[in-house]
Amino acid sequence: MLKSKSYKLNNYANVQEYFHSHNWTDGLPVVPPTPETVKDLLEWSNVEPEHLIGIEPVRSRPITAEKLAINAVMAGCLPEHFPLVCESFSAMLKEPFLLHGSTASTGGCAILIIINGPIRQQLGMNGTFNALGSSDRATTVIGRAIRLILCNLLDVRPGDVDRSTLGHPGKFSFCIAEDEENTNWLSLAEDRDIPQGMSAVTVMSAGSPRQIMNEWRTYIICSKVSFLFCFLKIFK
Repeated sequence: MLKSKSYKLNNYANVQEYFHSHNWTDGLPVVPPTPETVKDLLEWSNVEPEHLIGIEPVRSRPITAEKLAINAVMAGCLPEHFPLVCESFSAMLKEPFLLHGSTASTGGCAILIIINGPIRQQLGMNGTFNALGSSDRATTVIGRAIRLILCNLLDVRPGDVDRSTLGHPGKFSFCIAEDEENTNWLSLAEDRDIPQGMSAVTVMSAGSPRQIMNEWRTYIICSKVSFLFCFLKIFK
């Protein structure tokens, strides 16, 4: 039995305006969290609405599965995405993570979620091209769900708990799947002693991405190719 307060609104447009006027969104349209869609997420994970995910350590706010499911629906999550939302937020509520510090700092970091293991293929996550750029549905909506949960359950909104001087787009969604197949390195999960073949989620506070290009190396390679071409042309 769901315990959250319900509202009756006439149409989709009214839902968007009502939620936006109450500062319940990230500025983008949301999926209306009807009782049916919220129950679908909870039933998929086989958790009761009142199941305690954890307690926010600074203000001692209890976080239940029902509240996570409401925000996950709003973010666009399907039922199969919900277990990762729960696991991610459960990890964030552990005392060593320092959730309040990472969300209240003026530094502007966002919560980065990294997914490892078979769950990546099961949910169609793409860890190759356009990493960190909304490369697939699952990582996009899971990352967005975490941000909406922070805003709506812990007041992590700009100017409220969130005191960032300068933010970055990762505060809309910051979730990636590691490309474990195309590397010789250990995956992040294996490096943290999680057995190969198991699915895992890692959460961390992270700044905005920075791209670094080795232009000098590119120039040298081009020069060698150009020189070789000239050499062949002269001695042809």
